[in-house]
Amino acid sequence: MTGEPKGAEFVTVAPDGLAVRVRVEDAGPREAPVVVLLHGFASALETWATVAPRLVGTYRVIRMDLKGFGWTDRPAGDYSPQAQARLVLAVLDARGVGNFAVVGHSWGSSVALATALAAPHRVNKIALYDAWVFDDQLPAFFRWAQVDGVGEALFGLFYKERADERLVRAFFDPALINQAFVEEVERALQRPGTVAAALATARGQHFAELETKWPRVAQPTLLLWGAQDAVSWLEFGERLASMLPNARLQVFQRCGHFPMLEASEASFAALSAFLRQAAP
Repeated sequence: MTGEPKGAEFVTVAPDGLAVRVRVEDAGPREAPVVVLLHGFASALETWATVAPRLVGTYRVIRMDLKGFGWTDRPAGDYSPQAQARLVLAVLDARGVGNFAVVGHSWGSSVALATALAAPHRVNKIALYDAWVFDDQLPAFFRWAQVDGVGEALFGLFYKERADERLVRAFFDPALINQAFVEEVERALQRPGTVAAALATARGQHFAELETKWPRVAQPTLLLWGAQDAVSWLEFGERLASMLPNARLQVFQRCGHFPMLEASEASFAALSAFLRQAAP
């Protein structure tokens, strides 16, 4: 796409038979344990800008723009968490990665859990920030988007409108949302195919069947949650913690949907300690 970041690295994979060019950042010692960072809906690998550099050195850190987001391709097709998980595994295969820990944020948490279900022998730990993994988390806007014609109209008319208002809802402290932040989000929305990919992703969020499989995810799991998250309420974190057989929930006060930003020190300390612990 026009305007790609200088020096950006890409890998082309075809997990479902269709080639997808994926932006990847792969940093840290090749012999170190691997940590994979997955962003949320309408986001990109920059979500982890406060986390990735601090992990590099101790770990090999791989972050990527998932299909339809950031600078990764936006082809037609399946945008479900399962399809994105196949993309993640294909990228890791291309990078020669065997076992890894996976960290997800928001909707990216559903991709992380789907990855663990698809390759349980490869995923050794899971950390999820403010996970978006339940059917009753879906807003009416997404539910209406499932209807042919209605979804196209809704996303065509409203998806790119008032990005600043949507961002405010995601933060406990609105002062963190400066003009540069808003403008970067708005520029990302202008990239070709972005709205269609967002609609496809919304239509791929059929969590009812996946929810029945979450209890199969037995890896050690840390749930990191903002106490004042108005996007993914704390009650969903409590529910997920009760469903996963080896999960622990850690809550951060005065924090919304982005603990890596609003509780950066405390959340990183929790993540770092969790990753250091020996797996049982």
